[in-house]
Amino acid sequence: MTHAPDAGDGGQGRLLVTGAAGNFGSACARHLLEVGYDIVSLDSRPSHVEGVKNVTADLTDLGQVLEALTYIDWQYTGGVDAIVHLGAIPAPGITTSGATFDNNARATHNVFLAAKIKGVKRVVWASSETTVGIPFDVPPHQVPVTEASPPMPQSTYAMVKVLEEEMARHFCRWDADLTMIGLRFSNIIHESDYPELIGAQGDPAERRWNLWGYVDARDAAQAVELALKTARGGTDVYIIAAADTVSPLTNHDLLRAEFPGVHVVGDIGTHTTLLSIDKARKDLGYEPHFSWRDHVERE
Repeated sequence: MTHAPDAGDGGQGRLLVTGAAGNFGSACARHLLEVGYDIVSLDSRPSHVEGVKNVTADLTDLGQVLEALTYIDWQYTGGVDAIVHLGAIPAPGITTSGATFDNNARATHNVFLAAKIKGVKRVVWASSETTVGIPFDVPPHQVPVTEASPPMPQSTYAMVKVLEEEMARHFCRWDADLTMIGLRFSNIIHESDYPELIGAQGDPAERRWNLWGYVDARDAAQAVELALKTARGGTDVYIIAAADTVSPLTNHDLLRAEFPGVHVVGDIGTHTTLLSIDKARKDLGYEPHFSWRDHVERE
């Protein structure tokens, strides 16, 4: 679907961004506005990002999602060009497992199904690093972890993310013109979070749970933009992380302390991320620009 232009259209097209009132959702919506997209925020509360069109809705209600993909009174008409689906209970342990499953699985199914029904041919959504075994109470199969690493969800939240990736495969099988890109975000860190992150670096065990990974929110938003613009069709998933680890210790020292004997593939560098971003670099042109180390140098 290509929407009919409305006043205030940013020129790149109109995006429905679910979860745009959240921490990362706000940062992502702001970035996408800056690069020329017209943004409709679909969330349970209004986004405070200036310039978005706010629609309050329940993503677990298919009818509400379908209406938002069509028009909302005087706010906009003519539908949307693509969907960025970030709306979810954002992590394990926030609510009960049953509530997490009911909300996240149903919301994502509704977004995917509504896109198919309404002819929206591109969906970018937030998958998660948790699909590959985080927290690593059981050591990873190998490091670096890649998209080829077997799914090993350790929570209902992570299991739903694995199910979402499987759902996307079947939606794209049903519609060969549909593109669904899942971004397996590492722990998203905002610039204001860096002091706390740096303060937790003394003990290697402190961040072993995700192989000392993170991603700056600005780089995560860049990845969303790249996924929206890629010419690749069908469905695929990409790990999105910073280029480095959060630790001042070397990778070999970290692994020796926390995962002795883990299978190491190739050159893992000194501080290179152990959540491989090679596939995102190759397919999407993703290149992270921000590091906690830059923050330390400015202090």
